[in-house]
Amino acid sequence: MAGVWRCVLLVVVFMCVWGSTEAVGGAKSRPRPQRRPPKKPKVDPIELTPPAQNIDIQQMTGKWYLLNTASKCTYLMNHGTRVEPTVVMLTHSPDRTLSVSTKTRHSNQCWEILQVYYETPTPGKLKLKGARAELDTDIAVVETDYNSYAILYYQKRDQITMKLYGRSVDNLSEPMLAKFEQLAEKQGLGLAYLFPFPTYSHCGDVDKDHVINCVPTC
Repeated sequence: MAGVWRCVLLVVVFMCVWGSTEAVGGAKSRPRPQRRPPKKPKVDPIELTPPAQNIDIQQMTGKWYLLNTASKCTYLMNHGTRVEPTVVMLTHSPDRTLSVSTKTRHSNQCWEILQVYYETPTPGKLKLKGARAELDTDIAVVETDYNSYAILYYQKRDQITMKLYGRSVDNLSEPMLAKFEQLAEKQGLGLAYLFPFPTYSHCGDVDKDHVINCVPTC
């Protein structure tokens, strides 16, 4: 297959049309001044919940299984009941980047998504660069024991996503799952925004035509 799977899973276009009304006789009426709604405070989990000190990115390398996601991402809200098994492979490079290979299914076919996370001066914090600086995704490894679990925060603009990864689909304890839910609740991501991922039937080898470079929205 030589086609290309679009990277953007869901695009919502907001069109604002501003116009003026005209009174009788062609005179334009002046619109009433309206009070602007108060701005919502910017939620910044990367700052409010800093990563553990001295996170060793080198120890983060290897295979991780995505077990749970907490997010208000529009795509997940609409399709969260149909998420597919997802496995991530991390490879650290001498140039202080982390190569990320994500394998999952789309339309009953296995795809591999390739990304690059850039290290920052702060231990445990990474950046996924977007098409423009304001579209960058800030990433924080907030907690991990390197051998069984890792909790990561992703922030793009004011949208937050939390992800729970495991080295295995079998050895994650119930207390750790409960802890992830509690951390998500603190960010306003209750049970309605939790999306468990299947722990079976993960993709293996992927045809080269199904390897793409892109930045998923969630």
